[in-house]
Amino acid sequence: MDRIIVDQITKTYSTGKGKKLVETPALRGISFSCAEGEIFGLIGPDGAGKTSLFRILTTLILPDGGQATMDGLDIIRDYKEIRKRVGYMPGRFSLYQDLTVEENMNLFASIFHTTVKENYHLVKEIYQQIEPFKHRRAGQLSGGMKQKLALSCALIHQPRMLLLDEPTTGVDAVSRKEFWDMLDRLKAQGLTILVSTPYMDEAARCDKVGLIQDGQLFSMDTPQGICDEFTAPLWAAAGDEMYPLLKDLRRSPDVQTAFAFGDSHHVTLKNPTPEGEKAVREWLAQSGHTGITWKRISPTIEDRFMAFTTEAHV
Repeated sequence: MDRIIVDQITKTYSTGKGKKLVETPALRGISFSCAEGEIFGLIGPDGAGKTSLFRILTTLILPDGGQATMDGLDIIRDYKEIRKRVGYMPGRFSLYQDLTVEENMNLFASIFHTTVKENYHLVKEIYQQIEPFKHRRAGQLSGGMKQKLALSCALIHQPRMLLLDEPTTGVDAVSRKEFWDMLDRLKAQGLTILVSTPYMDEAARCDKVGLIQDGQLFSMDTPQGICDEFTAPLWAAAGDEMYPLLKDLRRSPDVQTAFAFGDSHHVTLKNPTPEGEKAVREWLAQSGHTGITWKRISPTIEDRFMAFTTEAHV
């Protein structure tokens, strides 16, 4: 059963007046669905429209067009009831920084006419990790602890849907992994989770992924399905001088695309044959590069995303 259904949602922001009026489309007919007990990941750069979509689905702003339902409720007509069923973590830490951990928890519980004691079982696993610091002001917490407090506050009223807007940005790798382990356990309890993230390793942990750019979803599938959309042969290249290597790869007449990916560059060729590979490697040797490694690899979600952005700007 689909708990979140989005159908052709549009949103445009206007600035200025008269002749100086500027209209900026944020969402251009977004459609997707998210089932019970499913993690749906939205992947896209800043300005792609992710936050606008989250604010519409949490009934904080109105769409210009289209329809959406949350747990069978219309986002415009039934906004009051939706707010009782949704937990929301915005991109920025938005709790009261001058209140303590315990005071923030009590405040959010009271907003939904419940208490921390009554619903402690809902957040016990998460909250226990920060409970020793319950008298510390929220503004003095580390990034990972702020994240756990925000998630506890979002869950304290027993929501059926959880919306997380880039919840792990700026958090260390260990805390990011712990956070996603918690999301997996929440999913197992039947919670529907819609999450945006700039991290491709997190995208791979979602059940479904939607790639969003300029307010449009250009691909939606399982993580493996997204990877399978990248059909071109792909190689990883590395050398002793990585930045000059990238520049020379992009100058090569035989290279189609070359992007930096951590400790290697991902490369596609205009002629993806052994002869094409040989031509590129000879080009690099003639350009003075040493310590070159070159191997065939499988594409990732990020490769698919970069391929799309390249195609869109051709």
